[in-house]
Amino acid sequence: MDFSPVRCDEAAYADYVRLFAKCFPGVDKYSRNYLDWLYHCNPDGQVVGYDARDGDHLAAHYVCIPARAQVGDKEVRVLLSLNTATHPDYQGKGLFTQLAERTYAAGAALGYDCVYGVANANSTPGFIRKLKFQLIGPLRAMVGVGSLGIDFADLNALQFRRSWSPQALAWRCASPVNPVIARAGQDHTIFLAPALFGGACMATAEIGGEASVTAAHVDMTSGFASPLRLFIGLIPPSAARRLALYVDIPKTLRPSPLNLIYRSLSERMGAIDLDAVFFNFLDFDAY
Repeated sequence: MDFSPVRCDEAAYADYVRLFAKCFPGVDKYSRNYLDWLYHCNPDGQVVGYDARDGDHLAAHYVCIPARAQVGDKEVRVLLSLNTATHPDYQGKGLFTQLAERTYAAGAALGYDCVYGVANANSTPGFIRKLKFQLIGPLRAMVGVGSLGIDFADLNALQFRRSWSPQALAWRCASPVNPVIARAGQDHTIFLAPALFGGACMATAEIGGEASVTAAHVDMTSGFASPLRLFIGLIPPSAARRLALYVDIPKTLRPSPLNLIYRSLSERMGAIDLDAVFFNFLDFDAY
């Protein structure tokens, strides 16, 4: 088996599209345009990851997406653990673990501070046991109407929070799979994307202060968006004082619990407290 860094060229994209189609039949998300947007066009950096090849056959693929985040008292470069696929003929051989460790070693060598991700109930144990991730905790899932009412003044002393530049937000909103709507509020920007029931319920996120995007970078659409909202993420209790119009979705109605996981690549930061994290759908591969 040959291990090599992922590539962003047409031959590699064709291989990745075929592998995703084989591993996830019926899922049309992984097109060439989507992969180029995600892997190559990200203003925070080109994708970091590894492929496993058996001769001319792509056996497995794993990537992390560069980003920036406030981790403790510093803004640092981080990686978002994202696309992974192993061809059915090569499953059960430990390829994902080997690709992941090579990817994290490459990320550390490039100066990335940590890697984070969102794992479902099936994949969480593997990340914790085999790859030494910390389970920060489950994401909240709530439905409601209107603004989340986040108190952005209480989001300063956190242990983890994504840092979004206007350029990175414009890139995130331009997803070819599910474009995100941006709307300016008084002291924040609201981001919406169709989530449930054909857009009858919109995924929602809010960013305030210096991170707020302006109309110069993202098209502030005035089109209709359903008032029914879905929030998936984490808001520190001190900043979530006005969530009266949102209620938690019962666990029995959720398809799979989503867990926030974290692994330091620099050993600078210790364990992260669940109540010291600000996180929303923009920060991972949801909607």
